[in-house]
Amino acid sequence: MKSSTQTILAHTHVPRHIAVIMDGNGRWAKKRFLPRVMGHKRGLDALENMVRYCAEKGVAYLTVFAFSTENWRRPEEEVSFLMGLFLQSLQKQVARLHENNMRLKVIGCRHRFHADIVAGIEAAEALTAGNTGLTLTIAADYGGRWDILQAANRLIAEGAAQISEEDLGRYLMLGDAPEPDLFIRTGGETRISNFLLWQMAYAELHFTDTLWPDFQDADLDEAFASFRRRERRFGRTSEQLPPEQQRS
Repeated sequence: MKSSTQTILAHTHVPRHIAVIMDGNGRWAKKRFLPRVMGHKRGLDALENMVRYCAEKGVAYLTVFAFSTENWRRPEEEVSFLMGLFLQSLQKQVARLHENNMRLKVIGCRHRFHADIVAGIEAAEALTAGNTGLTLTIAADYGGRWDILQAANRLIAEGAAQISEEDLGRYLMLGDAPEPDLFIRTGGETRISNFLLWQMAYAELHFTDTLWPDFQDADLDEAFASFRRRERRFGRTSEQLPPEQQRS
């Protein structure tokens, strides 16, 4: 993974890597006088559609925040439902991803997951490991601070006396992927909530009031349009950019 603080990343018309916080499932359900869990089920449909559209547009990596280390604080019945939904989704969607030459990865700490979920994750990753299309990464029981700490601890365990950016980057959960170019958060909140703290140093941030279950192709097009209007300077001045990358 090339570091945006050490090199100037290539500017592309379509972001190579998109990171997403899929927020608003519960509020979507509440507005419709439905149980919160129904919002999560509809959210899976929105994710399936986004995967399809990203692949059509040429996005190479899509990383979504499904369950944070802090989400264990939610009501027990909701956590239990989410775990079951996660397993069902793995079983249902992995064949479709494989048929479309897509790779699935799951990042995060798996120690608190039931054995059935861990087995499902490992089977899905093994099945799709050789695929060369879009890589869908699901962050589950993941936290950005945890990610940095686990990478540092692995280096310490190997006897590292000093740690460089390059060293740490190799041991992060997305060490084999480019840094996200574009970060999207739905649901009206404007924070990154402990997601990919290291990797998003120079990501372009896009926030939308659209609740995740309502997020459609047109919403992603709007995010792409916003991305194309940005000057990705990486510490440089506007005048140093090629003319086609300067804002008019």
